[in-house]
Formats: sequence, structure tokens, C-alpha cells
Amino acid sequence: MPHLPDVVLWSIPAFVVLTALEAVSYRIHPDDRLEGYAAKDAATSIGMGLGSLVFDALWKIPIVALYTALYELTPLRVPVLWWTLPLMLLAQDFFYYWSHRGHHVVRILWACHVVHHSSRKFNFTTALRQPWTSLTVWPFYVPMVLAGVHPAALAFCSSANLVYQFWVHTERVGKLPRPLEFVLNTPSHHRVHHASQGGYLDRNFGGILIVWDRMFGSFVPEGERPVYGLTKNIATYNPLRVATHEYAAIARDVRAARSWRERAGRLFRGPGWQPLPPAAESAVRTERPAAVQPERAA
Repeated sequence: MPHLPDVVLWSIPAFVVLTALEAVSYRIHPDDRLEGYAAKDAATSIGMGLGSLVFDALWKIPIVALYTALYELTPLRVPVLWWTLPLMLLAQDFFYYWSHRGHHVVRILWACHVVHHSSRKFNFTTALRQPWTSLTVWPFYVPMVLAGVHPAALAFCSSANLVYQFWVHTERVGKLPRPLEFVLNTPSHHRVHHASQGGYLDRNFGGILIVWDRMFGSFVPEGERPVYGLTKNIATYNPLRVATHEYAAIARDVRAARSWRERAGRLFRGPGWQPLPPAAESAVRTERPAAVQPERAA
């Protein structure tokens, strides 16, 4: 297959320049309505991004090995051509939507993704606040590999998606023209995604396109000003704690669980899931109607 560039590596100078320009813009034209920058928060986000480069390199070893094995097993092959690459980008964006959505609604997956939402600021450095445990992402792209997409082409598409999402992490860009807002993931849509208000929670999962959210019922337009961060924020700038705090919370909840059913719920239900109190659970069992016996044939 033809050589595909490392789009993340080539984009780093643009990341640096855009971040510097955004930070300077807040010094020249401050706006109390916007979150702006805070030195410790930005440093933590950059530190998380640098750490993710190291850990992602480690996770890629088993993932690439698995993808390569699956690719060799399937008889299908998708060539990398000028017209197939956009189709692969479209397919990757579709599966990214479901991966992103899954990482919001399954707690053990959320423990990875929560890192990206842990900042109470919203600027270009927030885009760099990436998890160190991204090993949970690989299953969502197995269908592409089985369909004959080369793992290197999949890596290129994933990198292009990640680079696109950098620019949507800003409050300095308002709403774009309606046709673009209808099709693309934009800063306005992504501000909703990072908000912690109830009406905004678990919405706008798209990477490059917002049409998936419109199709699958998870789209909400930006209305009231977003409040960024988590529903229960963490008071730390320690990168290690930022990376692991939800795993530690899951471990505490699993240890305190009263049953295997509750343990499973703590892992695989939503991040806000809570079991019924013992009295309420007992009442539900007591009030459950008896099964209706079917009538026997005469």
C-alpha cells in the first residue's frame, strides 16, 4: 500500500501556533463570559497529551498485532486510492461515533475517556488532554479491518479524525454558517459535548461529522452557556491522578458492592448508575406481580 503521512506529527507545529494565538487573544481581548486559560490547567492538559504519546506507543504494539492478524485472516482487501480513502475516512468517523458514545455510557470505558472531560476550561489545550489507557478503543474498529482496510490506513484515518477535532476545542469561534453546522462537528457542537449541565450530558459524539448524532438521536444544539467539566469535578492537577481517578473510584465501588450483580453494574452500567437501596429492592421484589399461568387447551 502507498505510504501515508503521520498527520499528527505534521500537525504539531499548527497545534503550537494556534494555542499560542488563542492564549494571546485572551490577554489582548479578555472576555469574562469565556473560560479562557489557567496556567495549571493548561500545563496539566499538555502533560496529559505528552503522556498519552508514550502510552499510546505501548498500546499500539498489541493492537497492531491483533489488527494485522485479523487483516491476514480476511480475504477482503480495500486498496488505498484517491476515491477509497474518503470512504475509509467516512467509515472510521462512523465507528468513532459509536466508540465515543460507548465511552460515555459504559463506566469502565468512561474511566478512560473521563480524562478528556476533566478540565473546567475549554480551549485548545483541552484537546491535548488525552487518556493514558486508550487500549479500550480498539474493538470498535474491528469491522473495518475485517472488511479489508489495512491497519495502517485505519491508523491514518484515526489520526486525521483526531487532528480535525483539535480546532473544535475553542470558545473563540462562534457558530458557523448553517450548512456547515448541519453537517460538521463544530466548536458550537463540541462545547455542548463538554458541558456538564443535565440537558447537555452525553450529546454530540461526532468526530468530524455531526450527522451521526442527528441520525441516532444524540444531537443537541448550543443554547445556554455551557458549564465545563464533570458533574463531580476533581480537585487535582496531578497528571497521574487525572489519568486514574475513575479507575480508583470503580475499584472502591466494586469492593463495597453487596452482590455480583452490583459489581457488574459498577463496571458496565452508566457512570451515574446506582443500585437500589436494600429496602427498595426488597419492595420491588415483593410488589412484582405473579406470573400469569397460560390457559391449557381443552
